[in-house]
Amino acid sequence: MGLCLMVTMVACNPAPAAQIQNSVTLESRYTDEQPALSGNGQFLAFVSNRDGDRKLIVYDLQTQQVVYLPRLNQPDTIAEHPSLSLTGRYITYITSDRGRPTVALYDRATERSQILTTHYRGWVRNPNISPDGRYIVFETSRRGQWDIEVLDRGGNVELDIPNGGSVSRP
Repeated sequence: MGLCLMVTMVACNPAPAAQIQNSVTLESRYTDEQPALSGNGQFLAFVSNRDGDRKLIVYDLQTQQVVYLPRLNQPDTIAEHPSLSLTGRYITYITSDRGRPTVALYDRATERSQILTTHYRGWVRNPNISPDGRYIVFETSRRGQWDIEVLDRGGNVELDIPNGGSVSRP
């Protein structure tokens, strides 16, 4: 049996951030876009203008509550095009670094973001993270055309696997 969600998109007046944190539902009068679902189907990430600024929101579909993401949405930056790992531990997204789009990674366990494409000369867009969180793919224009790049975070990265799960490595 499939799960069907509908989000209504209409702009409205901003509300205080604390109020938004406690009252987010999927049925709203705000502009919500760019949805991404975690691999296990529990978390929904999307971009919203619910407090007058565009912010990345993660919503737990089981508890029907917003997930608190400290230090993710920074002032004067925009987070767009989210992608979630299997359990939603890792979130990749596009943000700006000195006016240029960059791919960033947020780790919900450490509550920290890091820019992954600092040394890329071209533009980047459309990041996606593998279910285990090790690989990130995105489009880059650094060769003068849009190409796909695969970023391997390395064999020592803590993988996003369910408790008690195992992963076979190549």
